[in-house]
Amino acid sequence: MKILLLGSGGREHALAKKISESYHCNALFIAPGNTGTEKYGTNLPIATNDFNAIQSFCIKENIDILVVGPEEPLVQGIYDFMQATDETGAKYWDGIVVGPSKKAAQLEGSKEFSKKFMQRHNIPTAAYKSFTAENYEEGKAYIKQHSLPIVLKADGLAAGKGVVICHNHPTALSVFENMIQNAQFGTASQKVVIEEFLSGIELSVFVITNGVDYQIIGHAKDYKRIGEGDTGLNTGGMGCISPVPFVDEAFMQTIETTIIQPTIQGLQKEHLEYNGFIFFGLIKVGNKPYVIEYNCRLGDPETEVVIPRLQTDLVALFAAMHNGTLADVNINIDNRAAATIVAVSGGYPGTFEKHKPIYGLNTLPLSNNVTIYHAGTTTLQNQIVTNGGRVLAVTAMAPQLQEAIQLAKHTLSTISFDNMYYRKDIGYEFL
Repeated sequence: MKILLLGSGGREHALAKKISESYHCNALFIAPGNTGTEKYGTNLPIATNDFNAIQSFCIKENIDILVVGPEEPLVQGIYDFMQATDETGAKYWDGIVVGPSKKAAQLEGSKEFSKKFMQRHNIPTAAYKSFTAENYEEGKAYIKQHSLPIVLKADGLAAGKGVVICHNHPTALSVFENMIQNAQFGTASQKVVIEEFLSGIELSVFVITNGVDYQIIGHAKDYKRIGEGDTGLNTGGMGCISPVPFVDEAFMQTIETTIIQPTIQGLQKEHLEYNGFIFFGLIKVGNKPYVIEYNCRLGDPETEVVIPRLQTDLVALFAAMHNGTLADVNINIDNRAAATIVAVSGGYPGTFEKHKPIYGLNTLPLSNNVTIYHAGTTTLQNQIVTNGGRVLAVTAMAPQLQEAIQLAKHTLSTISFDNMYYRKDIGYEFL
């Protein structure tokens, strides 16, 4: 099969590596890709939101499967665009899209949509209300009487940074004003969802589904805050571990029966076309799981620990998803622990400089137990340089979690670029 993968981050590097290892993969293209993905396929100068160019390439090159990495093209409707037909009813391109329809992608694209979906299908989540500029004063009154802490979420996509937990009412009112009146997150915060705060420990569970059947492909815990001890601003993710130590068979069964199965049944009842990954962002409160959010694709950096542990052929999973045999697939997962630590540019998630030379990548005595995923890199004058906030994700695997974390940290200690920063406490609560 010929496969086109959309995206340019660490997630796409991990997916490119896994896809290229498949017996079924004859050719892999990545648009636009990064310095790491070019090892496994051909990078293309096509933007992930250039639907016409993507469709033209798929037709010209007879691409069989389009794998959509990031959320934005999914929310903008690339699934529907690629499934479109001409006036005779014939499809312009007759391939498989790994991703949901535009309507189904609203599970991630709109916090309010996902909340209402969960309410309709009795899926446990925090209580909430949503507000816009039209009922702004009502929102202020609601905040003033709300118990603390209080969670404010931009309704739309905000690159993982649109959630703020406030510990006093003046801060919450200021954040609310910034989001709605000052358009802190652009159109994403034209509507703000205000939620009750749930106290517990977070985790993520990943499934692949065709909207009828599903398979769980792994679970992980990521670390969003920039500072050690989970302090400071939210980022796209500073590190991740898998498996999550407290997720035993009984707890996973509870997640399946109270969250995953009602979600899949809800997709069917509401006729939401879904062929791809669902990321369940969960929180464990006592012994009960609640949904914090849905994502309609794999997470980053969760992909960098979940996909290396997945031993089932990923392309075969895509084919099974498409042809209705997903329920019959055996999912095999490596029983070793995986830990990813992300190296970021100084100043991230605020302002940071790009094009800093990265040293140490070519001198690493890497084993099969360590992989360096490129997240924000490019090549200038034959030198790999930084090209984003999150630059590298180092994943290590070992029989015990502590060994995997130490191996990842040791590897990062041999890599350097100007103002490089990484958290040294990933997985701290389990050590």
